[in-house]
Amino acid sequence: MRIGDLRHRITLLKAERVRDSYGGEQLQWADFARVWAAIYPLQGREYFAAQQINAEVSTKIVIRYIKGVEPTMRVNFENRNFEIISVIHVAERKKELQLMCKEVV
Repeated sequence: MRIGDLRHRITLLKAERVRDSYGGEQLQWADFARVWAAIYPLQGREYFAAQQINAEVSTKIVIRYIKGVEPTMRVNFENRNFEIISVIHVAERKKELQLMCKEVV
């Protein structure tokens, strides 16, 4: 990983359950960490489902190692949200994480 490639500021978001005024639970996204990242679009595709055309973009986001990053989290970058599909701990050396993501529309 080259440090110069980490030029995008992203926010990792973690899902939290919060009680509303009626006693029910709602899912809210809370900030987990704000880090520098490299973002690489991998592929894009359109598919037809439920009588509408949907677009999906796969993206790889590379960050420095940070403990606690999970596939249940999301990434926010410039008002765009990405769902983390998998977290790859490169060479298990605690230096780099690759987040394989799908953009959430």
